[in-house]
Order: sequence, then C-alpha cells, then structure tokens
Amino acid sequence: MLYIGIDLGTSAVKLLLMDGEGTIQNIVSREYPLEFPQPGWSQQNPEDWRQAVLEGIPELLRGFDASQVAGIGAGGQMHGLVVLDENDNVIRPAILWNDGRTAKQVDYLNDTVGKEKLSRLTANIAFAGFTAPKLLWMRENEPENFSKISKIMLPKDYINFCLTGVHCTDYSDASGMLLLDVEHKRWSKEMLEICGVSESQMPKLFESYEKVGTLRPEIAKALGLPEQVIVCAGAGDNAAAAVGTGTVGEGSCNISLGTSGTIFISSEKFGVDASNSLHAFAHADGRYHLMGCMLSAASCNKWLMEDIFKTSDYAGEQQDITPDRLGNNHVFFLPYLMGERSPINDTNARGTFVGMTMDTSRSDLTQAVLEGVAFAIRDSFEVAKALGIPIQRSKICGGGAKSPLWKTIMANVLNIQLDLPESEQGPGMGGAMLAMVACGQYPAVADACAKLVRTVETVSPEPALAARYEARYQQFRQIYPALKPVFAGLNG
Repeated sequence: MLYIGIDLGTSAVKLLLMDGEGTIQNIVSREYPLEFPQPGWSQQNPEDWRQAVLEGIPELLRGFDASQVAGIGAGGQMHGLVVLDENDNVIRPAILWNDGRTAKQVDYLNDTVGKEKLSRLTANIAFAGFTAPKLLWMRENEPENFSKISKIMLPKDYINFCLTGVHCTDYSDASGMLLLDVEHKRWSKEMLEICGVSESQMPKLFESYEKVGTLRPEIAKALGLPEQVIVCAGAGDNAAAAVGTGTVGEGSCNISLGTSGTIFISSEKFGVDASNSLHAFAHADGRYHLMGCMLSAASCNKWLMEDIFKTSDYAGEQQDITPDRLGNNHVFFLPYLMGERSPINDTNARGTFVGMTMDTSRSDLTQAVLEGVAFAIRDSFEVAKALGIPIQRSKICGGGAKSPLWKTIMANVLNIQLDLPESEQGPGMGGAMLAMVACGQYPAVADACAKLVRTVETVSPEPALAARYEARYQQFRQIYPALKPVFAGLNG
C-alpha cells in the first residue's frame, strides 16, 4: 500500500508518497505567498494551502497506482489561527506562528492572568506565536469578524477539514494553542472563557495516529483517489518530524539545526519545569514531550558567513578549525540575533561576541558561532535533565547537521552520542507514518519508527574533549545573566 504525507510549511507544502516499507516513491512541492500587511505581522490565505494540496496530490501520484493509496497524514506549521464561519468559510487570513502583533495580549496573559495560572491550566505560558493571544487580538481589533467565528482550527486541520469535512485537531498541535489542558488532554474551559470562545467552537480532539474520517466523495474524485482513503489527525510539525526521526519513548531526543533550532525530548509521563523554560506539549505517539526552541541556530552561521564574511564557502571557513582547537577557543558567542525563546524567553537578548583580542582570527569567530549554538542547545538540555528525564543519545537533523565539525562540537558539548537519520523528510515522513498506524499497517507509532527509521552515522563524544567543553560551558552560562540588564537597557 501507499501513503501520502503532507508537510504544510510556511512558504510551501511538500507532499511525499511512501510505501509501507518506508521507501519514498515521490516528492512534490508547491509554494504559496506570505502576506506582511504591517511590520511584524505575518499571515496567509488558507485557500492557498487548500489549492496547493489539491493540485499537488494528482502530480504526486502521476505514474503510480492511486488505488493503492490507503491513508493520508499531515504535519503542519503550528499555532496559526484559522477561523471559519457557520458555513465553513474562512473569515480572515490565518495569523501565523511568526506573527508579532500580539505583544499587548501576551503581556495581559502572562502578567494579568498570570504565568502560574497559565501553567496550571495549560502547562505553558504565553508567547506571541501562540493561538490564544491571537484570539484576544481579534476580539479587540476585529470584533465583527470575531463574532462570526463558528470553528477555530490550526493550519493542517483546515487541510484535513477540506479532505474529510471533519472539524478536527490533534493533541500535539492543540498543545501550542494555550487553550488545551495538556496534562489531561482536554480543552481548558477557563482558558476558553478568558479568550471569549466556547467549547462548541473548538474542533474535536484526536490522537495524531487516529482516523478522523475518509475523503469526501467530490475530493476523492478530484484527486483520483478511492473514497475509502483514511485521513488521520496528523500532528504539529515538530511532533510529526520527531516521528519521522524515530524520536518516541522515554528520553528519546532529536536536535534540529535548521534556521531556528529545536531540542525535542519525548517522555512517557507529563512534566513541566518550574520556570516554564521549555514547552510542555502532547506528543504524536500518544505520550508527551518537552521542547526547547531557539530562534537562531544555523541562521547564526549563515549570517556570519554570508552577511559578514561575504562568502558561501561554509566548509572552507571551517577548514582551519582543527581538532586541537576544539574546546580551547578564547571567544564566546551568544546566538541571540533575534532575541531568544527557550530557555531564557528574552526578546531583548542580542547576539554578542565576548573575549575577542588582537589575535582573534576569522576562524575563531566561526568556531565561536558553532559552539555558541551548541551551548544554547545545552541550556535547554539541562532543563530537561533536571526533570529526571534520562537522555543517553539524540538524533540530529537539519542543515547544520551536514557539517561534520558542528556534529562533533554538539556531541561533545552535550556529551552524548548523536545519530544521523537516513531520511530527513521531517513532518511529511512523520505524517505518512502516522497514516500507516491509522490504517493498521503498524500497531503503534513506536512500531512504525522501529521498522522505518534508519541511522546512517553516529558521532560519539571523546572524554577529554567533552571535559574541555564542560569547562567552557560553565563559563558560557555566566555571560547572559551578566549582560541581561545591559540588553534591557539597550532596548529601552
């Protein structure tokens, strides 16, 4: 049988066709526009998503037997506010995860409602990207549109609705709305009341691997697919990507070195750190996960290489960083070029080089950036360890994972083994795997991961180097607290 995975991203949708043995048969991408109506605002027309998916699937299936498609699963950009009226028409463009218009509403939630109460109700505190602040913004600034809301969903849920006619979401994606009681996996009545909406306006909740429905007859006909194709609930992009890398079960970890950086730690049990430094969300395998998100990871290296050094020869810039230099650099870098989310949650924080002298070289700065990102990932890693989650090794993926040097630095800074997965298709592969479970191809998500996810390389720490990096990390962690008041003053 064949399975379709949908990766609904911010700039494009990537569609993936995979067989039951995990072999990817075809990939198709369709781009769509982003709207920036005001500085700091970011939104999209959900109709563009729908059109991209409905036009892309027939292209994906060209040359294949469409009757063999058994299921569809989606991973999608999280937090985006999609609102429908009583006739299921989109009321306004979706306000996206990277939209910054809700500063006032975030302050109200964190300071007036209170972080302690938010954590108790939802296991998380408010961030500008989350969905609840967007509802408050809409109620205050677009009351006419707000009064029309019949259903509230997330981006990939709108695609599932278009395919099946079912208003649905999954627990992993819903965790990022600040409307879900994550521990008990139910809508928080108190949070809904704070946002001025009712439970009847919310979609039905499912586990990511559960069937939400089958294709609408007219959709099946348009796509050339059987009507009995099963659509599963799918997952938020990070949870879906974690499934695609086999990051399930107690203490399983995945580090993504993309434009932004994430450390994703799965857990059998629900847990929240005392300061809400990490997001505490439900996982697509039916359990839970903690996630640290840093806003600038591989983008820090891109900034240094392309904007400062004016080169695209990344590997060439790393050639002079020989093994004897690792753990011995005298320069530190704080990777806060866009402020920072986890674990410091400080929009005032800024990228900073510390320790430069007259003999500081170009390669010292390059090394400091790679190490600074690794140290910042470790900051979140330490929060998870303090909760008693045993982390013995981690997957690593993303553009930064293509650098052998960066993988070596990361393995020794964290002092764990790092495994590189064979496939890096992320949310699309995870979505297809969730569809396999929904269709009965595998009994559970963990079984699909054990069968389909393969490791092609393992990087192990070296005791002497890990010890040097331990000393360097202890120095690194003193820098931000010392500069925090300076950053606040610089930003007014």
